[in-house]
Amino acid sequence: MLRSKEEPATEEFLRSLEYYHLTWPVARLAGLLKRDYGRKGTTLTAADTTIAAVALVHELTLMTDNIKDFPMKELTLYPLPVA
Repeated sequence: MLRSKEEPATEEFLRSLEYYHLTWPVARLAGLLKRDYGRKGTTLTAADTTIAAVALVHELTLMTDNIKDFPMKELTLYPLPVA
């Protein structure tokens, strides 16, 4: 639950983020990643493969504290400290 005194800073942070649309190339790549890793015995969620696909299509670095969910060699990761 968001405290009212935190609302302005939270809104400012959220408005500073860039938004990337879920396009056909992103959706297709997400599906291929899920399928291909599943065939190798690695189960990935649709959410994680979609996040990875957005980063790959737009050549972004993905910041995460859960690198095990993003095993794609072609994906550039910025590991965050685990809380």
